This record gives sequence, structure tokens and C-alpha cells, in this order.
Amino acid sequence: MLSAFVDCIKVPDLRRKILFTLALLFVARVGASIPLPGLDPKPLHDFFATQAGSGSSLIGLYNMFTGGAFLKGAIFGLGVMPYISASIILQLMSAVVPTLARVQKDQNGRQRIAQYTRYLTVLICLIQGILLVLALMNYPEKLFTGFNKEVYGEIVVMNRAWFLINSTIFLTAGTMILTWLGDRITQNGIGNGISLLITIGILSSLPRAISQTWAMFYRPVGVEGTQYGLFQAVLMLALLLTVMAAMISMTQATRKIPVQYAKRIIGHKVYGGQTSFLPLKVNYAGIMPVIFASAILLFPQQIFAYLGAATGVSLFQRLSYILMHGSWFYYLSYGTMILGFSYFWVSIMFRPTQIADDLKKNGGYIPGVRPGAATAEFLDFTMTRLTLAGAIFLTVIALFPDFLYFSFHIPYTVAMFFGGTGTLITVGVILETMKQMETHLLEKQYDGFLQKGKARGKASSKRFSEMISSLLQVKSLWIFLGILALVGSLAWWVHHVVTP
Repeated sequence: MLSAFVDCIKVPDLRRKILFTLALLFVARVGASIPLPGLDPKPLHDFFATQAGSGSSLIGLYNMFTGGAFLKGAIFGLGVMPYISASIILQLMSAVVPTLARVQKDQNGRQRIAQYTRYLTVLICLIQGILLVLALMNYPEKLFTGFNKEVYGEIVVMNRAWFLINSTIFLTAGTMILTWLGDRITQNGIGNGISLLITIGILSSLPRAISQTWAMFYRPVGVEGTQYGLFQAVLMLALLLTVMAAMISMTQATRKIPVQYAKRIIGHKVYGGQTSFLPLKVNYAGIMPVIFASAILLFPQQIFAYLGAATGVSLFQRLSYILMHGSWFYYLSYGTMILGFSYFWVSIMFRPTQIADDLKKNGGYIPGVRPGAATAEFLDFTMTRLTLAGAIFLTVIALFPDFLYFSFHIPYTVAMFFGGTGTLITVGVILETMKQMETHLLEKQYDGFLQKGKARGKASSKRFSEMISSLLQVKSLWIFLGILALVGSLAWWVHHVVTP
């Protein structure tokens, strides 16, 4: 594994892609720490520091997707969720609106759909930004239940009209910048840019989770709360490894359908007569159903919460509570959406008729199944059963942190790494990124992460010494890491020493 990472650095093209991706991710994290002009994030920090279970609320969940930018009042406070919501809306409309379906099938249809998605993203950002700013100015105690301006202080510290205009523009521009960064990562970097931005935001809460885990086992004298022992620590570690292994296994699990090719005589040569496999993934849709379901549920939650806080109407606040974590309606809707989006994604991406026609043209057939329509029906039936198993697994893993939080009172920031939306997205994105990096390595005849390359030009006894020398030769990487370490140290010094 370590040698594979070293090989990634040794390949010039792959090294350039990795450094480019890291640089843009660093820009995204910087933007997640720049507060909006006229907003004081300290009252929110002080308030949520006293809320042990805030991570399971709507605000805590949305803050997780934005990498903490929401509670910091940052210019990237809306994150990329408006873009994901716009993408989902257009994909659903393409399936039911004939005009969009025809546009999608055109030669430049994908570019036009992407353009429409950006326009819709701007519209969603403007709506969410205006409602959020109005909520912060008028009724922050209804947006953040339990917040008291007399105790924690004012959030908005400038002219309200100018703050409304200024902040809406900054929030909209921040989301569009993140969208642009994601597109650049996808085109010129490594991995899917939007997914990596969400993953980095989720992983930004890892230090806090480690700190809370430490506090669970080592509480200072006089601090109330349950203190766990060695047995619980071993049990939690075993549970974490089991959940991670299950997610990785289900993400990569496939059912191999045997395919037999008939012999063909072309000229004086005989072709075919071989047996291969058609791999069908158990979790064919990957993490997309989880992202779609989370985005669809978050969107009305945010609108109702912002409307309730901006107007003071209690009806909107009650509707927001119905869609929050802990309610039966939330779990029923979430599980149903994951199941529905799993089949929706498979219906769009998996083409059994086309696969059956390609097999028939190349002289291939599935033993015991007639070529043509019968093969298409068999593949469709098989994928339907596999999708059901994958969707049930996704639902169980996505709701497992809520079970730990409500049943065993484990802090939600810790419980979310035992499954849940964030961990599913993180594991799926990391695996997909590693596969892309492995493809580049195998093209250059290096060993990959998951399997060995076909050709190896170096003896295994020399791998360690060459690995060290290769690391020392990559000066640009060490310069980049040194700059990151310097900036991080200065940020920590300013935060803890200059402005304690």
C-alpha cells in the first residue's frame, strides 16, 4: 500500500493531478473559514458548544455537509448542496419531461443540461440565502432552538438591509465558486470534484470526533456524564472495523454472470470459444441514492426552518421538526427515498437490452438463457434483486448512527463515523478515487492499490531504498506540504494565542 502511494508521486502526470486536487481542496477549506462581512460567528460557536446533540439536528447535518462552514457564517456556508439539489431536480425532470429528455440525447445535450443546472443552482442559492439571512436577523432563536441573544450576543452586527444584500451575494457566489472548483478537479485533477468537496467537509469533523471519543473514556473530575471503560472501548473499535469492512465489501461486491462465446472461423483463424463473466455490482448505484435522499430531505427542511425563523410562523417550524432526525416520518421517508433512488439510478444507467444485443452481436450468450429478449429479461430480473439487497444495506448503514445516538447516547459527532450518510459518502468516494489512481498506475506498469501490475521493472529487495530516494526527489511535494504546515501553524497560533 505504501509503495503504491510512492508510485503515485513518481508518475509525473498523476503527481500533477494529485497536487492540483489538493491545492483546490485547500482553497475550499480556506473559504469555509472566511466569515461573512457583518456577521459575528462567536455567538453561534458559544451556543453550539453547549449543545451535546446538535450534530443530529438539521443544522448539525447541514453543517457536516458544508465542512463546518455553516456555523462559522462563512462565505461557503451553503456548500454544494444547492448544486446537488439542482442536479437531482433536472435528472428527475428529464425522466418525465420529453423536451429535456430530447435535449439530453442531443450531441451537446450534456453541456446544455449542465448549463441549466448552474442556472437552477443560482436560483436555489438566492432563495436559500435570502431566507437564511432573514432568519439570522429576525428570529435566530427559532432557527437555532434554545438560542438567546441576551445570553450569547447579536449575530448580525451591521446595517440589516446592506447585510441582506451583501450576504446573499456572497453565499450565492461561494456556492458557484465551489461548483467551479469541483468541475476543475473532475477535469484536471483526480476523482469526482463535487464528491471530494463533500468528503473533505465531512472529514473536517474528525478531530472533534476524536476529542469527544477521548472525553467519553477520560472525563475530568467533577464533570458529569457516563464514563466508559476498556470493555466498551474494545467493543466500539471492533464495531467500527466491522462497519467499515461491511461498507467496503458491499461497495465492491459483484455477482459474476457466466458468458460463453461461440467459436467463429474468420479466414484461417478460429475466434471465440471462451468463457468469461459479466460482473453485476450488488450496490450498482453506489453512494448516489444516499446523496440524493439526503439532499431531497434537507431542501424542504431548510426552506421550512428558514421560513419559520424569518416570518415567525410556527406552522413552518412544526413542518421542519417533522422532517428532522428522530421522527418516524424522517426515517420512513429516508429509507423509501434510498430504495427509490437506487432503482431510479439503475433504470437510468443499466441497459439490459443494450447489453443483450452486444452479447448477441459478438456471439456471446448466458448458459441456459436464450440470446436476445430472454437475456435482457434475465439481466433485468437479476439486477432488480441485487438492487434490493444493496438498497436495504444502504438504509441500515445510513440509519445506524441514529440507533447508537438514541439508544446508547453516544455523541452524534462520534456515532456518525459508525455508518450514516457521511461515512457512506466518504468510503465510496475514497474507493472511487483510489480506483482512478490505480488505473493510472497500471497504465504506467506500476503496482496498484488493489491488485498487482502485469510488469514489474524492479526487484522487491530494492523497493524500500528506491521508495525513500523517490520521496526525497519530489521537491515540489515537500514544498507544498511545508507551505500547508506553515499556514496551519500560523492559523493555530492566531486562533489560540493572539485571539484566545
